[in-house]
Amino acid sequence: MATSRDRSSNQSLVQSLKGHRYIRSSRVAEAMTFVDRGNFCQFNPYRDAPQSIGYGVTISAPHMHAIALELLEDCLYEGCTALDVGSGSGYLTACMGYLVGETGHVVGIEHIDDLARQSQLNLRKNRTLASYLTSERVKIVVGDGRQGFSSTAPYDAIHVGAAAVNIPQALIDQLKPGGRLIIPVGPQNHTQKLLQVDKAPDGTVTQHRHMSVSFVPLTSKKNQCWS
Repeated sequence: MATSRDRSSNQSLVQSLKGHRYIRSSRVAEAMTFVDRGNFCQFNPYRDAPQSIGYGVTISAPHMHAIALELLEDCLYEGCTALDVGSGSGYLTACMGYLVGETGHVVGIEHIDDLARQSQLNLRKNRTLASYLTSERVKIVVGDGRQGFSSTAPYDAIHVGAAAVNIPQALIDQLKPGGRLIIPVGPQNHTQKLLQVDKAPDGTVTQHRHMSVSFVPLTSKKNQCWS
């Protein structure tokens, strides 16, 4: 985790993440600089820690967003299609939208209606991000992200922002050959592992463990902790 210094603005947050080597790519730095976290998080937006956004959901710590974008960067190219499962505040969905370019498409799927609506309002705080919604460069939908979103599958990149006990098969099925899935996997209330799942051009699937993490559970709307 980055230090607590220099967190008075989005720019200083990005510089801190770069200094601590969470951000290495210039493209990821550009995306996280352009998408101001302050528009997506009501309290302590520039602190490198997860923050509650209601309904038992958090916006991940900035360093975790940086790690996810770094791992997915090669698959987030101009014209690609991506899926953000458990899109919450819409922050990472917006960053992915920046990276896929004018001809790309990103779907953020969130099962809590109010959060999906609020995430669209968050994007509309920035004129350019608002245009992403208008053009459907970014689309926010309500649904069970464990089932993916088949309407716009397959995807070059899939990010999951909550921990699954097991990797949902639907997400692997909706991953394009050559694509990559990043997902925390492990039991609720315990340390999980951040997994990278790659699908080769011939359809072969491989997994790589990166680091220990702690995420809220990927669960049903019915079982969501409403707090």
